[in-house]
Amino acid sequence: MEKPIKACILQSTLAFLVMSLVLAILTLEHALIMVSMGATAFIIFAMPRQSTARPKNVIGGHLIGLFSGSLCSLIPHTQTLLLTLACALAVGLSISLMVLTRTHHPPASGTALGVVLTGFSTRVALGVLIGALLLSLFHRFLRDRLVDL
Repeated sequence: MEKPIKACILQSTLAFLVMSLVLAILTLEHALIMVSMGATAFIIFAMPRQSTARPKNVIGGHLIGLFSGSLCSLIPHTQTLLLTLACALAVGLSISLMVLTRTHHPPASGTALGVVLTGFSTRVALGVLIGALLLSLFHRFLRDRLVDL
């Protein structure tokens, strides 16, 4: 039992450090994007051996989420019903594209939703891209030392 506790503490600490870097890029105005990056950090540091933790899926999935959300944010949403439909479409589109490209990463649908709600900006795009890249790099370099918790 001692080894899983040590691994849990180590991997949680690593998640904290990496997320500190990611969150430094994003501001509180982009809180909805932060949520999806937090879910990605969980997958990478708690389930590093799962296919959804692979860099191809993390980066590809979040790029698809960014694209889907950006596209759907162009839908005029002056009414609550239109905003709801734009959000739902972004999630559905991101799922379809991730399945078609075999880049399954569930938190990336949250990225799509967050982009519709916050709107596209260079800072959001950089935050998503840099966040996905940083998390993937740490996964790649630490993969042999990380265990599924």
